[in-house]
Amino acid sequence: MSDSTSQQAIPSLESILCTEELQHRPWRSHDYARETRALTKLAHALAESPQTILQTLAETILDTTRADSAGLALLRKEDEGKTFYWPAVAGAWKMYIGRITPRDFSPSGDVLDRNIPLLFKHLQLRYTHFAAIKEAPAEALFVPFFINGKAVGTVWAVIHNEERKFDAEDERLLVSLGRVASLAYQTLMSIQELKFQMAERERADTELQKLNNELEVRVQIRTKELEESNREIKKLRDHLHKENIALREELDKSSIFEEIVGNSSGLKEVLSRVTQVAPTDSTVLITGETGTGKELIARAIHKRSKRSGNEFLAVNCSAIPSSLIASELFGHEKGAFTGAVQRKLGRFELADGGTIFLDEISELPIETQVALLRFLQEREFERVGGQEPIKVDVRVVAATNCDLEKLIAVGTFRSDLFYRLNVFPIKIPPLRERQEDIPMLAEYFIARHARNLGKRFRRLDKKTLNAIRSYRWPGNVRELQNVIERSAIVCNTENFLLDERWVGQQSALLPPGSDVFTKELVGFERRMIETALEQTKGRVSGPKGAALKLGIPASTLDSKIRSLGINKHRFK
Repeated sequence: MSDSTSQQAIPSLESILCTEELQHRPWRSHDYARETRALTKLAHALAESPQTILQTLAETILDTTRADSAGLALLRKEDEGKTFYWPAVAGAWKMYIGRITPRDFSPSGDVLDRNIPLLFKHLQLRYTHFAAIKEAPAEALFVPFFINGKAVGTVWAVIHNEERKFDAEDERLLVSLGRVASLAYQTLMSIQELKFQMAERERADTELQKLNNELEVRVQIRTKELEESNREIKKLRDHLHKENIALREELDKSSIFEEIVGNSSGLKEVLSRVTQVAPTDSTVLITGETGTGKELIARAIHKRSKRSGNEFLAVNCSAIPSSLIASELFGHEKGAFTGAVQRKLGRFELADGGTIFLDEISELPIETQVALLRFLQEREFERVGGQEPIKVDVRVVAATNCDLEKLIAVGTFRSDLFYRLNVFPIKIPPLRERQEDIPMLAEYFIARHARNLGKRFRRLDKKTLNAIRSYRWPGNVRELQNVIERSAIVCNTENFLLDERWVGQQSALLPPGSDVFTKELVGFERRMIETALEQTKGRVSGPKGAALKLGIPASTLDSKIRSLGINKHRFK
């Protein structure tokens, strides 16, 4: 064992021997009057402060034990309990109030390490930091001091002469008075903490009220500013609204139907019906061959309606797989089918307050036709996988390029849906029946594509004009536009020229009733298409589609299938 360790162990061992000796000393009789007086002092101190409690404890210990000095040593929180602080001292050592002593190798430290009372003799000989203290101690009695059940320091009494000795009664008094003082101290500390918290709360409430008052003033100022700004904005909005109305009326007078070009009686009849039905909410069914401009007519209806400020959504029913068309139109709930990882709003919900245009309505599967019929009847629907009815305010405009009554006859289109859609029918004549409109359309498309290409054409070549007039335009206005665009790209002269080969032959597949085909050829045409569909399991487009087998565009084949009333779904 090292010398340092031996020096630290000897005082502790001697202290234990001294404590055992304490139990063998004669007990003096209890002085209940003195003890009662001490307890009364502690009770009175309860009305003061924690510091008063500790100082009163030191003074009552001094009185009851008849010691020369008494006090407390508490561990300091500032250095995590490495030193003791003397907050209260009475008697000869009173001058040492506030003294700081080390925890290690100290009488208070030994008491806390063993958690028992200890009696020491001549502390200055064993603990060097007591050597400089005047009035050297002859005996010192230390007992643990507890706060909330934890030893946080010691209560001690000191005798400075050899005539007086501590006994077991002194130990009892230190323990008893220390316990009472501890409870009083804890109570006062709790009260002080509560007072502090209440003071902090009151201060915080005062600050909060101050901030609220300031905020209220700012809000009032800002509200006045916003009200003034809103009044100015309203004035500007009203002014702009009036200007907008005037401009729209002027625009409507000059060009009611924008890109709808022509002056033929057939087109005038169509535009007249548009003007009649547009202000209403009636369902409209637009019929006409591919490329006649059915979507333009639908947009004209929307623009002239009270819904013109809201959405116009166009849906091509033939471009969406039959397995997805219901979800696309009416939306679906999360988990409604494989891949439905979240709720999706359908086109009807997105068009709420506006117009939805259902192109190629004949391509709707039967089950989706039922859902559309319900919406037209009840103005409500359910998302795929959902059970809650959803009501929306949507106007329906539908279009088709085939004879729906033929499809009803073969069972691919519901008759009740047809009657719901056919509230106000508009039939667009094909371009071949609008001969007087062809030059106007040609000039319109030439000017548009010249502008887009940065070219300038002075006039339409006469030979070209005769060619486009004599051509039957099976693809109607769309085909005319495409031919004009193609010619504008390749033409490098001021006179607009057209390659006659582009309009010199009719499509290999013309609509039934054309004077080019006999009834036998039409029947042969149907058999060819049905055979191709059977081989491709109803697929029209793509590398494995019937269109590729027949050597014609998929759009042309789609048009022909509808015009012939062929149900392509029965081949799947």
